[in-house]
Amino acid sequence: MRVYLSENAFIDLLLSSAEVYKRESLGFLLGYKPEGRFIVEHAFSFQTARRKHKGVTFQHKNHKKIEPILEKFDRLQIIGDFHSHTQFGVTKGLPIPSDEDIKEMKDGQVYLIVAINNNEKTLNWGENRDGTISGSVGEFFFKIAAYFLSGSSGIKRARIHCPFPPGF
Repeated sequence: MRVYLSENAFIDLLLSSAEVYKRESLGFLLGYKPEGRFIVEHAFSFQTARRKHKGVTFQHKNHKKIEPILEKFDRLQIIGDFHSHTQFGVTKGLPIPSDEDIKEMKDGQVYLIVAINNNEKTLNWGENRDGTISGSVGEFFFKIAAYFLSGSSGIKRARIHCPFPPGF
């Protein structure tokens, strides 16, 4: 399974995570799912989410407000969600799903986790051997991983392709 991030989605993920740094971000991924891959065109964060250092929840009643709008976009659909794992003190944020993250996953969806940490040294953006992408922007170091449910095999990591980050 592969996940392709558009420039818009990539920028949205970084901005959403950086804006609330030290608390977690949360949002939907909009795009489409051709055979064997996810195409992520947009990532929009929940402005009304309740954010903590180790967790984030959103108000289902507010989601109901946007459903009629999303229905008007024929090509785009909700194909998953994203959230961030942030540095807390010396403990680094990691792009690894927690037990709670795994419990919330649904078949046929993709889940991006954006690890965001203080930037200790500037690194160019690149695709990593483990299927993640990572790099530095300003005072932050980001590492983004994608996951999906694979039937009886359970959770699997998908390979991310994103030609737009600076330094690619």
